[in-house]
This record gives sequence, structure tokens and C-alpha cells, in this order.
Amino acid sequence: MRHLIDPLDFTREETDRLLGLADRIWEHPAEYAHSCDGRVLATLFYEPSTRTRLSFESAMLRLGGQVLGFASSDSSSAAKGESVADTIRMISGYADIAAMRHSKEGAPFVASRYSAIPVINAGDGGHQHPTQTLTDLFTIRRRHGRVGGVTIGLCGDLKFGRTVHSLIKSLVRYEDVRFIFISPEELRVPSYILKEVVEPSGHTWREARAMEEVMPELDILYMTRVQRERFFNEEDYVRLKDSYILTPEKLCAAKESLSILHPLPRVNEIAPEVDHDPRAVYFQQARGGVFVRMALLLALLGLEKGVLDGEGA
Repeated sequence: MRHLIDPLDFTREETDRLLGLADRIWEHPAEYAHSCDGRVLATLFYEPSTRTRLSFESAMLRLGGQVLGFASSDSSSAAKGESVADTIRMISGYADIAAMRHSKEGAPFVASRYSAIPVINAGDGGHQHPTQTLTDLFTIRRRHGRVGGVTIGLCGDLKFGRTVHSLIKSLVRYEDVRFIFISPEELRVPSYILKEVVEPSGHTWREARAMEEVMPELDILYMTRVQRERFFNEEDYVRLKDSYILTPEKLCAAKESLSILHPLPRVNEIAPEVDHDPRAVYFQQARGGVFVRMALLLALLGLEKGVLDGEGA
């Protein structure tokens, strides 16, 4: 039995096979419409979610399975003090696979230690978000024909953004990826990510304070929200916030082949006018997450051979 707690729980080869399966499902969804007949997914969401929870539910329903679960800790026995370990033990008797989102880092890992069914980390605090990372890789691959050989600018909150941390850890496993980290000083990418992940990989990286100065170099621009609550004073936020709002004017120097990604939800960091630009793919990215999660459910349930065990890739 396999779980997905960290993006690196799958080898690069397994990741590539999973993305290939997601591609096939995207192109031929009818062929998979009954693959999970009789299977049940439990969505254990201790904190609010729109895209992740609904895309998991959509994925299982499109595969012919069923869904049960809860959308907040207040609507579960966690409100009575039940532990994650006890919850997953109980859920293991009700469902065939579980997706868990929790505000506490490491909660899905704890669940996996006590579970009799596969557990998927659907986001744990500011730690990891592996299914978003798979979705990001899937989007890059469909847009550019490959994951490696690209220059990616990660922009905004690089300090607290779990999607950014997970993506960096996965991208360093691909060849010729160049990183440009675009953020205010207060929200720089954590030093441990640079020292333990990026630098040992040998990939080229640098930091920038304004997206305009690096825009012509980028193949991918990965936007995140600059969060007001992370600043120690309002003056710093007001001084910096407009520098990280993507507008049509800031895209004038960008490549025609640029892909603009965003894990969503968007607040004000991408102007609505950018939505009409063919380089804006964040809503396609969200749609692709359904097919990635369909592939993941099939792989972890053992219904698609050769993805995680390497047979007959």
C-alpha cells in the first residue's frame, strides 16, 4: 500500500508515468468512467477548501466511485476532541482511500501511520501540497511538452507558500530548470529550501525584487498572493503590494510562449484583464487538477498497473 504525503514519495519516473496517465484520461475520459465502480473516497477536510476538495470529489465521481466525508473540523468528531489517528482508523472501515487536509503540519503523515487505506495529503498547514504540485507539473508538461528545460519565476509569498515549496522540491529533479525567486525581502524563499534543496541540485537560481526586470527571461510565471497578514507593519505592505500585481502592461516584455500559473485562489495579485491573455492558464491548471487526481486515485488503488510499481510503463 502506498500513500502520498510528500511530493517526493513518488520517484521522478513514477511521477512521469502518473502525469502520462493523467494525459490519457484527459484525452479519453470515457474509457475510465467506470474504473472506480464500487470504490469510496473519504474527503477529510479539517479546514476550508474549494478547488482541492471539489476536484477530488469530481475525480472520484468521474471514475464511477462515491464520496463521503466532511468539509470542516466543526462538522466532524474533531470538534469533540477525537484524534487524527482514531479518525483514520474509523474511516478505514468506511472507505477505500482518503484525502486529508489539515491545518497542522504532519497530520496526514500521522494518519498514514494508523491507516488501513491509502492516505493522500491534500495540504497540511504551510508544509506540503503534493497534489497541487502534480497539477503544476502536469500543466507545465502539457503547455511546454516537457517539465525540464524551462526558466520559472516564482513570485509573491515564497516564505510561507506551501505550493511553492512543494513545487521547488519536485522541479529540481528535472534537467535544466532555472529558478528566479521574485519576492519582497520579507517573503524570500526560506534559506533551508535554498541550502537543502536548490543548491545541492546544481540548478541555476537567483533572486529578484521586481517581476518586470526578469519578465523577458521567463517561460513560466508562477504567481502567489502577497499576504498582508505576514507583514509586521502596514507601511511595508502598502509599499510593496503593487509591485506584485500582474497587469497587461507588465506582460508587454514577456515571451509569447509564457505560461502564467497560479495555485488559486486569486485575490488581487493578477488583474482580471490578464484572464483574457492566452498565456494565462491558471483556470486550465485548476481543471487539469481533476485529471491528475483521477490518475492518482487509480494508481493508489492499484487499478492502473505500471504507474507506481514500474511494470509495463
